[in-house]
Amino acid sequence: MIGRVISPSAVTRIFPIGGIICLRLNGKAGNVSALLGGKLAQLIFGNWLNVGSRPNSIAHMAVDTFITGEARRTIDDRFRITLPPEMAELVADSDGNCILAKERAGCLSLWKAADWTKRIDDGVAILKLRIQAGKMESRWSEVQRLGRLLSTRSKTVTLANRSRLLIPEGFREFLDVPVNQDVMIVGAAICVEIWNPAAWLETLRHDMPEFGPLFTDLSA
Repeated sequence: MIGRVISPSAVTRIFPIGGIICLRLNGKAGNVSALLGGKLAQLIFGNWLNVGSRPNSIAHMAVDTFITGEARRTIDDRFRITLPPEMAELVADSDGNCILAKERAGCLSLWKAADWTKRIDDGVAILKLRIQAGKMESRWSEVQRLGRLLSTRSKTVTLANRSRLLIPEGFREFLDVPVNQDVMIVGAAICVEIWNPAAWLETLRHDMPEFGPLFTDLSA
């Protein structure tokens, strides 16, 4: 492999074997394997991770999902809200399951379960590899912090009738909206967000002036 430039997009699988990194590459001649060690392996591994790929997978979130829209809904006395059907169908699977996550104070989000689980599982797998390789000893407090947040951040929920969400305990306090009060349902391109109206208004006041530059930058 000496003298050959390896593109991160050519890597279909990467895994450690002892102190060596094994790559599986996809090229014109078919799949080939390369065993790399030392700084070369670390460089390729690091570059590969930085472009968003993950061990054993080059899958990305579905590109055909782009969720927009805004709606006001009321939380009933059982902490249930009914989502706009067109939003609910974009995050729920065939059984009505999706992932509810804590985003920021006063905001929850709903994600496709397969996309969310894949992203988290792949990230945790990489962190485990780094821990096993002795790379995280100086960052144990950060690892613990991540573990605490990971333990409480998300939960699998089922939308009744494919659109009605029961907000679980713990998530109710984070959203901080009492029963019989309104929330804002907002499409955030890759997920659906549920906002405390006061937090939503504050976010709009802060972010809306940046819409033009942000749109230009992301769509250029």
